[in-house]
Amino acid sequence: MPNYSSICILRLSAIGDVCHGVSAVQAIQKHYPKAKITWVVGKVEAMLLADLPGVELIVFDKKQGKTAYKQLKQQFKGQCFDVLLNMQVALRAGLVSRCIPAKVKIGFDWARSKELHSLFINKRIAREQQAHVLEGFKGFAQAIGVDDYQPSWQMPYSLQDETKAEQLLGDEYVNSKLFAIAPAASKAQRNWLPERYAKLADYAHKKGFKVVLTGGPTELETNLAKAIINNATVPILNLVGKTKLKELLCVLKKSSLLLAPDTGPAHMAVTVNTPVIGLYAHSNPARTGPYLYQNYVVEVYHQNLLKQTGKTAEQLPWGTRVKGDDLMAQITTQSVMTMFDNVVEKELLE
Repeated sequence: MPNYSSICILRLSAIGDVCHGVSAVQAIQKHYPKAKITWVVGKVEAMLLADLPGVELIVFDKKQGKTAYKQLKQQFKGQCFDVLLNMQVALRAGLVSRCIPAKVKIGFDWARSKELHSLFINKRIAREQQAHVLEGFKGFAQAIGVDDYQPSWQMPYSLQDETKAEQLLGDEYVNSKLFAIAPAASKAQRNWLPERYAKLADYAHKKGFKVVLTGGPTELETNLAKAIINNATVPILNLVGKTKLKELLCVLKKSSLLLAPDTGPAHMAVTVNTPVIGLYAHSNPARTGPYLYQNYVVEVYHQNLLKQTGKTAEQLPWGTRVKGDDLMAQITTQSVMTMFDNVVEKELLE
């Protein structure tokens, strides 16, 4: 196995996936402590990863179109990495990889390759059956000689980020058990019902928790937060749209427990060891669920997959998604309350 001195990581998006990527990158750093590591990443994701120890971040802003590719080529002019780990099968990532000079370009195995991924690589990671996304990233580390490892994270946030998070929470919340809800996924159909989030807020409050809502500034997230608050009977601190990514990470770190659908903050919470109750209907949680807390998922994915296809997840291409606009409504309030009690008993009671 070569002793790599320069390694380039290519994973542009999304928030959850770059969180998975951090664990692989930091395992690589431990194995090759003298290697120069460069990570080409998306603009939003770079806000979370800024100041990642020992990693040079190169931002690729897809909104700049052709200019972004030209800038990348110019930035890498005269360089040649020992290896490029292309951890994204999207065509855009393939085109980006053409701007990155490297002796070896490692990509996914045949089974996981799509969007012409195979055209942009000259070596593949080992095939895995029914692997979580994070396990796929582990495969890249293993492809360059990093033995199997237990994922861990050293996320980059500052004292200033923590202080801002504490200020937003206020003394009352900082000094309490916090039940955080990150209610919004990137697509509305993956969100649970606001009145049911509200019932969980009420339930958590009765159990001695303060409740905080988190999320970004989009209209969808803002409206969902308002609907939850209007349906709840207890005080809820609304931080939706009020935190930068690193501040959100610190809010999640200070939380005792997070409730979330298939969304980036669920994976952010994993990186700071905050237990997550994940709500899943469209995607297989065994592939995309909160990695350390997959036993805490409440899902209706498998029953809907069987109903729509007549087959189980094991009989279909890994990652097959279920279609439907109202599937999340099948997740009952009682099932999530039961899981809440289960997680509190296992994680929070001494």
